[in-house]
Amino acid sequence: MTCSIDTNSGFCFGVTRAINAAEGELSNGSLYCLGDIVHNGQEVKRLELLGLRTIDYDDLRTLPSHARVLLRAHGEPPSTYWIAQQRGIEIIDATCPVVKKLQDRIRACYEAHKNDEALPPQIVIYGKPGHAEVIGLQGQTNNTAIVIENTDQLDRLDFSRPIYLFSQTTKSVEGFQNLVEAILQRKRSYSESGLTGEAGPTAQRSFEYHDTICRNVANRVAQLQDFARANDIVFFVGGTKSSNAKVLFNHCLEANPNTFFISSPEEITNHKSKIINHKSNSDCKVGICGATSTPLWLMEQVKAELEKL
Repeated sequence: MTCSIDTNSGFCFGVTRAINAAEGELSNGSLYCLGDIVHNGQEVKRLELLGLRTIDYDDLRTLPSHARVLLRAHGEPPSTYWIAQQRGIEIIDATCPVVKKLQDRIRACYEAHKNDEALPPQIVIYGKPGHAEVIGLQGQTNNTAIVIENTDQLDRLDFSRPIYLFSQTTKSVEGFQNLVEAILQRKRSYSESGLTGEAGPTAQRSFEYHDTICRNVANRVAQLQDFARANDIVFFVGGTKSSNAKVLFNHCLEANPNTFFISSPEEITNHKSKIINHKSNSDCKVGICGATSTPLWLMEQVKAELEKL
């Protein structure tokens, strides 16, 4: 059996930046993090052993003044900064620059159109409701943005009004393109039906879409599938809370049906029989890969555990 780790897997730039910020700030004293710094329980536990304390929004409102709070890569809504300012809390902002740029674009769009009473706009976010990044994006619009996950939810939109579409940074490029095509089709159908609505025909045609997906994440799909096909068995290492891990695992499974999701090296023993059954006279190639929230050290531990077999 030979084991290899996918060189394209592991922390993305934004997560690496947040982890580095946490490690650097911990040397200066007590540090809190609003929410899990990354959707990987093993990495969260490692940083907690170094002194990082994970808190929620209720805790934020009761922290003593001058406490230091790190904001993770996912970003936060304006209300979080306001609470921190009111309580005299020091913010260490580790929002991913890609997410920060998206927040600025959505806020600028909202500010530019929020007073358009004749043509009330709809800012739409292609994303997962309740996801930390999406909560931060909605906050830029005073929580008026509509979040949809797929084309089945398009009935929530009013096609007689302007639509401004953005995307959560970690969503699928293909999914976004399908959504754009579906909205364009619905706009055309609405126009051809002769229904103009109170806003008139101009509103029907008003549709702007902004592909705000992080290519550092999106490009991993093709790379991951190539890696999966090159191996007999694949162990995908990811946190159970990570939506990115679930998406990338499914892409991996698509390319290689002998792909198994694990969160820790200890889970390897659950799959020992599969490895033994797969071995033939030739070498069995086992690949190890992970999500953008999976630390390299964890994949290396998985490799070490596999090599014990």
